[in-house]
Amino acid sequence: MRASRSLGPTTSAWWSALFVLATVLSTASSVFAKDEPTVVVTEFENYPGVPSYFPDSDVVIFREEDKPHTLWRSVDGGATWDKAKGVDTGQSSALIMHKYDPDRAYVLTYDNVHWRTSDKGETWEKFYTDVSASEETITWLTFHADDPDKILFNMECMGLFCDDLTMYTTDGFKEKAQVLRKKTPDCRWAKSSPVFATGDPELDSNRILCIVRPSIFSLGENRLYVSDNYFKTLGDDDTLDEKEANLSGNGPVEGVISMLAVEKYFLAATSSPKSTEMALFVTDDTKVWHRAIFPQDHPLVQKSYTVLKSTNYSIQIDVLSGKGTHNPMGTLLTSNSNGTYFTRNIEHTNRNVNAHVDFEQVTGIQGVYLVNQVDNWEKVQKNEDTTKKSITKITFDDGRSFETIKTGDDSLHLHSMTERQNSGSVFSSPAPGLVMGNGNRGKFLKDYWESNLYISDDAGKTWIEGPKSPHKYEFGDQGSILLAVQDSEEVDVQEFKYSLDHGVHWNSIKLPDGLTIRPWVLTTTEDSTSLKFVLTAQKGSKESPSFCLISIDFEGLHEGTCKESDMEDWYARKDKDGNPGCVMGHTQRFHRRKKDAKCFVNKEFSSLPQDTTRCDCTSLDFECDFNFVRDGDECKLAGGVLAPEDACQSGNPDETFMGSSGWRLIPGNQCKRTEGAQKDDKKEWKCSDVKSRPNNSSGEIDVTSKVFEGPYNLFEKHYLERRENSNSDDETIIARPQSTLGGAGDIYITHDHGKTWAVPKALKEKAIWEIRPHAYVKDMAFFLTKGQEVYYTTDRGHSIDSFKAPVPLDPQSGVSPLSFHPNRQDWLIWHGQKCTGDKCYLEAFFSNDRGDKWQILKRYVDRCEFTGSEAYRFRPEAQIICSARARESNDADENPLQLWYTNEVLNVEFAAALDHITKFALMAEFIVVATENKTENTLSALASLDGKTYAEAHFPINFQVPHLYAYTVLDSSTHAVNLFVATETEKGRRYGSILKSNSNGTSYVMSISGVNANDAWFVDFEKMLGLEGVVLVNTVANQNSDSEPKNLQTRISHNDGSLWSFLPPPRKDVENKPYTCSSREGDAFCALHLHGYSERPEREKAYSSESAIGLMFGTGNVGPILGNAKEADTFMTQDAGLTWKEVKKGTWAWSFGDQGSIIVLAQREVKTKSISYSLDRGDSWHDYEFSDSEVTITDITTLRSGASRNFLLWGHTGEDLITFNLDFSGLADRPCVHDEDDADKSDYELWSPEHPLQPDGCLFGHKNRYLRKKKDRTCYNERQLQQVYDFKTCECTREDYEW
Repeated sequence: MRASRSLGPTTSAWWSALFVLATVLSTASSVFAKDEPTVVVTEFENYPGVPSYFPDSDVVIFREEDKPHTLWRSVDGGATWDKAKGVDTGQSSALIMHKYDPDRAYVLTYDNVHWRTSDKGETWEKFYTDVSASEETITWLTFHADDPDKILFNMECMGLFCDDLTMYTTDGFKEKAQVLRKKTPDCRWAKSSPVFATGDPELDSNRILCIVRPSIFSLGENRLYVSDNYFKTLGDDDTLDEKEANLSGNGPVEGVISMLAVEKYFLAATSSPKSTEMALFVTDDTKVWHRAIFPQDHPLVQKSYTVLKSTNYSIQIDVLSGKGTHNPMGTLLTSNSNGTYFTRNIEHTNRNVNAHVDFEQVTGIQGVYLVNQVDNWEKVQKNEDTTKKSITKITFDDGRSFETIKTGDDSLHLHSMTERQNSGSVFSSPAPGLVMGNGNRGKFLKDYWESNLYISDDAGKTWIEGPKSPHKYEFGDQGSILLAVQDSEEVDVQEFKYSLDHGVHWNSIKLPDGLTIRPWVLTTTEDSTSLKFVLTAQKGSKESPSFCLISIDFEGLHEGTCKESDMEDWYARKDKDGNPGCVMGHTQRFHRRKKDAKCFVNKEFSSLPQDTTRCDCTSLDFECDFNFVRDGDECKLAGGVLAPEDACQSGNPDETFMGSSGWRLIPGNQCKRTEGAQKDDKKEWKCSDVKSRPNNSSGEIDVTSKVFEGPYNLFEKHYLERRENSNSDDETIIARPQSTLGGAGDIYITHDHGKTWAVPKALKEKAIWEIRPHAYVKDMAFFLTKGQEVYYTTDRGHSIDSFKAPVPLDPQSGVSPLSFHPNRQDWLIWHGQKCTGDKCYLEAFFSNDRGDKWQILKRYVDRCEFTGSEAYRFRPEAQIICSARARESNDADENPLQLWYTNEVLNVEFAAALDHITKFALMAEFIVVATENKTENTLSALASLDGKTYAEAHFPINFQVPHLYAYTVLDSSTHAVNLFVATETEKGRRYGSILKSNSNGTSYVMSISGVNANDAWFVDFEKMLGLEGVVLVNTVANQNSDSEPKNLQTRISHNDGSLWSFLPPPRKDVENKPYTCSSREGDAFCALHLHGYSERPEREKAYSSESAIGLMFGTGNVGPILGNAKEADTFMTQDAGLTWKEVKKGTWAWSFGDQGSIIVLAQREVKTKSISYSLDRGDSWHDYEFSDSEVTITDITTLRSGASRNFLLWGHTGEDLITFNLDFSGLADRPCVHDEDDADKSDYELWSPEHPLQPDGCLFGHKNRYLRKKKDRTCYNERQLQQVYDFKTCECTREDYEW
């Protein structure tokens, strides 16, 4: 098939020979008609890459796959070859053809020197870039569709913590390229497609879109920026001339992971942290974006969708359906004309694990494409080891209807994209109506090597059988020539075949001089107008291969060029009477050579003429609209009806609006509408048909309770939080009643935050030992039994699946049975117990398909973890480290724990990195390991970034600890390790120092000493969520006293531990009474002190929330030291810890909702029937009775994101456990609106934390501004507010440095 226009870097074996011997085995030239085509064989020492044609010419070029990567060029369609002059190909990593200029190509390297040609490779010139090309970028060069001189070059700067950048040229690299923007994984011209237009010629010329990464580790925060001035700086500061794309219509969106230009559309895909669900945003002008809406049962999930070759009038996407880990299937969806709403075309499409889909359009014929559908899909869904039985179907109306393809009376099935054996298109070419494919007759598709070649000359409507066995094939002379070479896995092919009558008859031609080959790539010009073809092949044995390129030239085979009498009008579709039929609302007529004409069209690089005539619209021109499905001759509603934006605002379910009839004109259909009623005329609907969650606009708080009967006294509970990209609105919790005496009840799941609960049938009465949510994907949870059966959900409990673990888990090991990969949701590590007789040990296994198949990692392990991540370029994404015994034995003598690593998961080979380790910990980008010296009874801390080399920690010179006993790695989210080192190890007296590392985790400075730890080595260390650099600790004031309990004092830092201060105490308590001491800023004699992490009964609870910026709660007291927890009161801050106030007497639990706009307090462990809440960030409080009778509240929870207006009280009545859902959505019935132009009108304010000791209000080297709802506004946050609205980098001061 026709070669791809761009070839990326490839890796091949090294061949010793550095020269090529080219031998012409046969040549021929004649002005008379010939009996056979001319065949020329050129031998090459190294494997030739895929030949690339310069469009509209016989000039072909290819780069050898193996070193020295010689670049070869032919000017006569492959008959003769010469080395390209002026190119040092030994450095080359890729040959890239210009997408829109027929004369240009580029040879790129991983260095900063490259080559370009503007005369089809005749001459080459060097060009330079400031930095090297990236080895990992998605697209190296991106071209402007209108101006060939405008090119973007995605680069990579060198260094461990260096990030991507993009360069640009506006003169085709005649001058040195300039830096466009830094921190850019990908940049594209808006005019990346000839048919795309912004509507403004100036923007078409200059607009660029870039995905921008805030830092090298922040994959989930990527944003899409737009510039019309090459991201130039504005003024004297570093502000760039750019603006963030308003993807949602209500503002920017975080988590942009990719973008793509598809015909007249531009797509941007976004993901949310800790979720697999994605959102797709579409624009047809880069100004106004819309979120693409998919059917409710086909959500967009990471690495599970494929954007197919689309049209000028719709986008086609295949979305993974079902589990699909190693035997996937999909659903084909097609959008409406603006790319917003997608409807189903066909389900159970055949996909492979590389996201290739058996889908291909018939070139040049509108609305016609072929797909392969899995016929036994139900069996495959139940058991992925089932062999798929695929059938081939074709559509002539752009997916509205499908039919099987036939050869005579037999069904025919063809191998497609998932088994592509050649370059370019699979079935068709620009030759009008001509289609070829390898396949078989019968009920379903058989093995590729059992197939034969089949041909259609009516765009796939009817087929005839051609040569036996599978073939590589091509089209020439606008379909006059069909060329085929038998495919083989051996070097045993001696001939090729050709047909000059659309495949009815075939001629066989022996290769010259008894040559036998294994064919690789058969190709010709992209437009299939040439009489010349090129075939790359292997010759010789497997042990000693050599290579050749064969030119096949049909010029002169016939005596003349076709006359008008040799041509015919061919219609893309005919009805049963043979009259022109309508395809997509019009007839499509081509003028092509008759199949039995004895001539060649011989018009190279000139396409055949065609014209169209519109047809009257019929029912065949319509399809089911979004959220409707076909049922006979009707389209029935299968989801919610889409209402206009101004409809259904009153909350009245009986309100009506005009909406879809259930039908829509097929996108791209050109039929003429007749007079009278139309199938897609709007019809009246009720707002109840929208089927969105009912709007509670009652003005009241709604309460729903649930009693869990049984002998239980506590809950196990897990939130599975949907993220902002989710199409659904569920708020899912998994809960299970338990008893401290042992035993547990059924597992319950709620999708509406506790209003209704149900026990999943798949889990009912199952002996679940542990509920284990996925550590990185909040849509997923695993339900472990003590045996080998593991149940799990990937969709927040809506469905339950299962797998069998390779060995049972060990309940006594203390190691979590499952470990998860941060980016690969289906990658799992299983720790289980293997027993032989009375000898038992832990084994670790790896699965890349969510437990369907397992491979052994290591035996006698202590623990294994994934350490690779897309965020960390300094170690492989597949890296795994394990702590395991040196020998496969439980005997500890002379058999220390070692740290092992592997960088491969398919071919696992572990290497030992460290001996005599005790434990390892992962924190952000750091791997921290403790090793022991048993002779000296000491511990050493080592750190690594690459997982292979470890450096010992260097502590401050004056930091003396005679015997290191324990390390605790604390939250390290600012690219430095916070390491707690125990300095007092006596039980009841434990404390230590917090040391802070440099950027590679090896050199440490003292942050603060005397930090409190409990006997389990939990440390009183707490970071304020959502604000960088704000940390609280409790320190031991009486470190030198052995006779009295520890006296604790709370300290706070606003610069990540460089400077510490006391918490300033409030002047008066909640009852307006003064405290027994006072201090303006807090000191050792009077300050506010809070109970810390070491005393917290539920470790997952926190002082603060990422969404409630600046708010923090705690329980404690005012005085010289921290008092008894039973006598504590509840305090809060609204300004990130700069000032505090008492809000309640006693110990209350707190929870933040609606991103800090709602705060709910509940008094714990006392009988009560009321809660207290605030709608103004704690300025005022209101009590609310949620129950007629008193209950004991043990906890209050909501979504950790703080985005919900629902809260859940957990408690007990004295006999049974009980929950109460508190729904606050009735207190506000309109969404908040931010007005950037008028601060008074806006429902939001811009707030920045400021410290009185820091100039210009700077904290941690910068001044961030955050969007917070104004306290006096009665509205709710409709969308997740971005973490930082804007920021300003501050000049460094003394406070920004540490010793």
